[in-house]
Amino acid sequence: MTTDARRLRVAIAGYGVVGQRRRQFIDGHPDLETVCVCDRAFDGSGRMADGVAYFRTPEDLLTQEFDALFVCMTNDVAPDVTIAGLEKEVHVFCEKPPGRDVADIRRVVDAERAHPGQALKYGFNHRYHESVRDALALAQSGQFGRIINMRGVYGKSQFISYGRHSDWRTERAVAGGGILLDQGIHMVDLMRLFAGEFTQVHSFVSNDYWRHDVEDNAYALMRTEAGVVGMLHSSATQWRHRFSLDITLEKGALILSGILSGSKSYGAETLTVVHAGEDDLGDPKEQVTRYNTDPSWADEIADFADAIRTGRPITEGSSEDALKTMDLVYRIYKADPEWRTRWNLD
Repeated sequence: MTTDARRLRVAIAGYGVVGQRRRQFIDGHPDLETVCVCDRAFDGSGRMADGVAYFRTPEDLLTQEFDALFVCMTNDVAPDVTIAGLEKEVHVFCEKPPGRDVADIRRVVDAERAHPGQALKYGFNHRYHESVRDALALAQSGQFGRIINMRGVYGKSQFISYGRHSDWRTERAVAGGGILLDQGIHMVDLMRLFAGEFTQVHSFVSNDYWRHDVEDNAYALMRTEAGVVGMLHSSATQWRHRFSLDITLEKGALILSGILSGSKSYGAETLTVVHAGEDDLGDPKEQVTRYNTDPSWADEIADFADAIRTGRPITEGSSEDALKTMDLVYRIYKADPEWRTRWNLD
């Protein structure tokens, strides 16, 4: 536990788009300051104009002195850099997904158990959106009864960033999976957050459109032990980018639509609260809240800093969350017999 009053020194491994955005909110927090970064785009090592040291490799970065490490690297190396941070006895924040497969996150969990003094948090950022927080509070309040089912769609139009010819996200050896692992994992995590653990899983997984060696569509039908049914579609052929999660309860519904993101392409972020009535003839009273700001990045980092300062356990985005969410992603892959054989997932 870090208890002294000085600002926590932060290192960022992977200083691309995500790493640079993380830095904005790290340096905006009163208890944190970025002291060094690494990225393969750098030509050697040196110092930026603001004094932050930069390096080309995480190995060089890890020779420096700091208190917390943010891992914003590709899926194939993120687990090893996370483990190296834990072994250095610093606190670690790692972006999702936690690795390429379940074995990757199990290795990290083993390292975490061997070094219990460090906080380890994963970037399941959608949990910190205000619409999600408000919906969860309403679902847990009991005023709408129990959850009956959920329908989630999270999709974008392609893997490869516009103007590029290739992207590591299309290479299974680097990414570990396609649209479900890269983006749909957020929806998988939210469904677990609202409904608990799914014990039955059926799926269709395909790469019929983009023809990469990772999936471009995954369709899942899942059920918890308590009988909550979840339907999920994760897509890289959603020409109009879309985020939606409909949660049907005994006395109403909660409809999450749109998500504020860096691309601004998922539409307005709203929460529709539906109050079912006995005589509403299928046209119930609805209340719509629109969210115009996105505090999720700042709040997520603030939560990490607070866990470090106080020594309390990570409650959102813990390694347990990461492991269970990753396990469900891979159970969706395995539930399609053809995809299971193609990827040799036995």
